[in-house]
Amino acid sequence: MDINLTFMGAARGVTGSRYLVEANNLKILVDCGLYQERKFQHRNWDPFRVPPQELDAVLLTHAHLDHCGLLPKLVSAGFRGRIICTPATADITRIILLDAAKIQEEDAAHKKKRHLREGRRGSYPEIPLYTIADAEATSPLFDTVDYNKPVTIGKGIEATFHDAGHVLGSSMIKLVISQGEEKRSIVFSGDIGRWDRPILQDPSFFHKTDYIVMESTYGDREHEGANEIGDDLAEIVNTAFEVGGKIIVPSFALQRAQEILYYLNILMMENRIPYLKVYLDSPMAIRITGVFKHYHELFDEEMKELLHQHRSPFDFSGLKMVETVDESKALNYIKGTFMIIAGSGMCTGGRIKHHLVNNISRPECTVLFVGYQAEGTLGRRIIDGARSVRIHGRQRPVRARIAQIFGFSAHADRDDLMKWLSRLSAEPRHIFITHGERKAAEQFSAFLKDKTGYETSVPAYGTRSRLE
Repeated sequence: MDINLTFMGAARGVTGSRYLVEANNLKILVDCGLYQERKFQHRNWDPFRVPPQELDAVLLTHAHLDHCGLLPKLVSAGFRGRIICTPATADITRIILLDAAKIQEEDAAHKKKRHLREGRRGSYPEIPLYTIADAEATSPLFDTVDYNKPVTIGKGIEATFHDAGHVLGSSMIKLVISQGEEKRSIVFSGDIGRWDRPILQDPSFFHKTDYIVMESTYGDREHEGANEIGDDLAEIVNTAFEVGGKIIVPSFALQRAQEILYYLNILMMENRIPYLKVYLDSPMAIRITGVFKHYHELFDEEMKELLHQHRSPFDFSGLKMVETVDESKALNYIKGTFMIIAGSGMCTGGRIKHHLVNNISRPECTVLFVGYQAEGTLGRRIIDGARSVRIHGRQRPVRARIAQIFGFSAHADRDDLMKWLSRLSAEPRHIFITHGERKAAEQFSAFLKDKTGYETSVPAYGTRSRLE
């Protein structure tokens, strides 16, 4: 067999997912993600390791920025092939890329203005990584496919998308490559979801494959159980009412924002927290929530039953959608206890930074983290206990209560990852452990090898492996 696999991202790091498959005179990219860890962000500006015009297709696992966020740059650099994904992923990715492009343009203009005022130059070019026009040019290239329906990529190469249970429309992709009488299969796990989670169905299993490219974001730990999420969230909300402070929630617009609304709705239905006004201050999250309403067939039975009872967590009393900048600014003048959910989830941009500026130094306020915080991000510095943080060019003392609920994670933990592998009826030739910080990836690789005897490795950035 003549198959080459190159790890162009998410290798010994969590973001920047990008894998190149070369076989049968075709070049296929699985994911095209943005680097969000500060130490790797320079790679976003590097030229692609393969000329984009030589790529035949991009297979997209899901719509998170660390998996799709460099697509507009790829298109701007000459890519004209198909971007193949599920319909829900296509709808959400279009929203996310337009928002990301807008932020790129705004941040570039803001940095240029600030650096001019300070008489210095920044670490990166004072131009956007890509523009709104680039994001708009990406949209027509999407080619959608439903779960479990094989799609031909080219001669002798077929891909099938399976439900990953991670976010709406998310996929694991099984690639089957035929050369003469021989066949090889590669499963790209994407981000593996969790079992018995709200809203979505459980992750898919596989019984046989030759190779696996597998995420390990939480491969070195176990999550809190889902039952504790409600308890923890109730405690945080009730404490905020006692001290009269706001609750500021940095949240990913996709899946995490919707899950927070789900749990808040349940807690209020069960009278475990007082009536709470919740402001979803993210035009992108609002639009994505609208997409959720169009894909009821992807929901689990509990979510379908809520909808049947007209108790949608996306429409409960007290939920206010904040569209405009003026509406967002007005939240600064509202007194009392309420919750603001805003992006970005790692505090690297967006409206959440403005809410942190206004609230992170207030002892009565709570900053609640409900998602993974990559190394080097503002969110990571806050949860690691920084006494002050730099936001919008100024140091801000951290006096607010800092809380974190791990159980919200849409990523499988170590036990979930082992559960996902447990249905294999034959030993894979090799499992590549990716999409995890180096320590987590290496610990999971060693744990997996010890428990199963499977051949594993943790490829470095740029590693090229020949699959036999």
